[in-house]
Amino acid sequence: MTRASKFALFLAGASLLTTTACTDPAMMNGTDPYQRTKEGAALGTVLGAITGAAISKDKGKGAVIGGILGGVTGAAIGSDLDKQEAELRGSLDNRVAITNTGDRLIVSMPQDILFEIDSTYVQPVLRDDLRTVATSLRRYPNSTVQVLGHTDNTGSAEYNFDLSQRRAAAVSSILIGAGVSANRIQTIGRGEDQPVATNLTPEGRARNRRVDIVILPN
Repeated sequence: MTRASKFALFLAGASLLTTTACTDPAMMNGTDPYQRTKEGAALGTVLGAITGAAISKDKGKGAVIGGILGGVTGAAIGSDLDKQEAELRGSLDNRVAITNTGDRLIVSMPQDILFEIDSTYVQPVLRDDLRTVATSLRRYPNSTVQVLGHTDNTGSAEYNFDLSQRRAAAVSSILIGAGVSANRIQTIGRGEDQPVATNLTPEGRARNRRVDIVILPN
């Protein structure tokens, strides 16, 4: 068997591992506590194999080494995300949504509980939750954090963009004040451009008014 054939066979096996990890019924039903760890390992294996083959003169050997290293790294990232997600779910207000996509955590805070109408002052009831998030970020320091402000489409687009930027900055300020390095945080206003629900109903507009804290492992 040629090196190219071995390399192709390895990638096929790694791809099968990824498919199995993502379609396992227990994982899809949310009953596997190691779901993200397995998905991270599978994805890391594939990406590591591709990278290892690309930079190595011996494509087959490079793919194997890269796959092993990538799998270990991916599993570690997935495990940390699982742990961080569990800790945050047990500590935050139940109105705060947490989404684990396997490569990031998204902590979504409705602006209606964060701010008064047209205000950028963070309400006291949510300040403790933001400090809890900050504590978690300090415990898991190997990540970049995006703070994204979103609005509904009520009012002008220019005003909504400015408001979303200022509200994101208010949240970032609390995280930084609670000890998170400013170098880790990116503050971004999205205005009305990225709705998650229809703006035709009050319920939909309420869902669109939010601040997302996106945790991206390095």
